[in-house]
Amino acid sequence: MEQKLGLIGFGEAGSTFARAGAWGVAAQAFDIKTEIAGNREAMLAAYADVGVHPACSLAEALDGTELALSLVTADQALAVAQEASRFVAPGTVFCDLNSVAPHTKQLAARALEAAGAHYVDVAVMAPVEPARLNVPLLLSGMHAEDAAARLSALGFANLRVTGDAVGRASAIKMIRSVVVKGLEALTAECVLAAAAADVLDEVLASLDASEKPRSWAERADYNLDRMLVHGTRRAAEMEEVVKTLDALGTGAAMTRGTVERQRALGALRAKAAPEGLAAKIHLIQQQDSRKANAA
Repeated sequence: MEQKLGLIGFGEAGSTFARAGAWGVAAQAFDIKTEIAGNREAMLAAYADVGVHPACSLAEALDGTELALSLVTADQALAVAQEASRFVAPGTVFCDLNSVAPHTKQLAARALEAAGAHYVDVAVMAPVEPARLNVPLLLSGMHAEDAAARLSALGFANLRVTGDAVGRASAIKMIRSVVVKGLEALTAECVLAAAAADVLDEVLASLDASEKPRSWAERADYNLDRMLVHGTRRAAEMEEVVKTLDALGTGAAMTRGTVERQRALGALRAKAAPEGLAAKIHLIQQQDSRKANAA
């Protein structure tokens, strides 16, 4: 690796990437835990185990670097970017790989670009293990193409530039999580209740029997069709589901949200939903706009 790299954050992602890429001392790694007395020795040992250069501060991690990767916790992403703007050299490509909202990335970009850095929004689209450097990365921003070339040189093998606007890559990840993380939460709510009612096997078998393979575009079109036409009735049914889960004491937070969303779309009183997903979305957006204007 010819380019000098500043690696900010050395948790699972940072250490995994550095080990898989064999970046060695070309990577100047810094983790805030190094500054905590009780964690310092463990962090120094972690740096040594992977072979990266141990930076004692954020300033040292960024000193002389051409490329910086920020891999910190979501709640610290913006603060780290703002702090980094004090030390980053003009022209440094700053790749923000943290899982935060598009607006957060835009605020981070503003701080770093004011210091002359080239900010790039990077969305990590799967767990880093076991994919490691094959993990899919989406990049956006004016310097995304340059960043993609630099990340490729580090060994990353699954890169896609999604546009020039900072926040676009993160918007894809954040909005996708509505389904990915939402299904996880719905699954927990379902199986905990099924287990409490001693009907787990039957519920899972019923789900297997009703599941049909189809694209997400087809699923979304079908789901909106059902909600627009039958949302009011389905909301009433889901209120009974809430009562069921409450009686079991397993929790109904997700199901209460389902009631609200079904009722809202059912209230549009669509006797027949328009053909196609785009037309259905347009109908809902029109109604939402009318309500907003009326308010």
